[in-house]
Amino acid sequence: MLISLRELELHRISVSKTYPPGALDYHETGFHQIGPLKVDAVAELADKQISIRGQVSVRLGSSCARCLARVEFPVESDFDLLYRPMTEIAREEEIEVPGDELEVGFYSGEGLALADVVTEQIILSVPMKVLCRPDCLGFCAMCGANRNIEHCDCFSEREDSPFTFLKKIK
Repeated sequence: MLISLRELELHRISVSKTYPPGALDYHETGFHQIGPLKVDAVAELADKQISIRGQVSVRLGSSCARCLARVEFPVESDFDLLYRPMTEIAREEEIEVPGDELEVGFYSGEGLALADVVTEQIILSVPMKVLCRPDCLGFCAMCGANRNIEHCDCFSEREDSPFTFLKKIK
């Protein structure tokens, strides 16, 4: 769905849309959509700037960063975004962006694709490191055992560790 400038010049746009799994491209981020993604948003135009605010909610799946177990987690995020025309910054010279404008996005053409806005918000809402549980022990670097499931003594027997000398300091 395109949030078009022409339509925004006439009135604000309210959107309530559901994207099924597979409808959006998350650009090889390592997670996938499990359930429907729900977005509710309102877009308005003010001096050629598109203001869009709303919320997204979805259930995602990924692998644990430590033990590779399957993990499912909800993402619910509110957003309040401002987009300016790309022509405002289309210059050849380098310019410093003021601190209060670091959160501003840019659009080109006839408007803004809702799918792009939603995808960006989901990607920004996913934790950098997805864990199956906060105390996940992950795999043993020596024998490859999943330390959440089985116990290994690799590190207790290992004397060539660069940190072994720390045990001797007391």
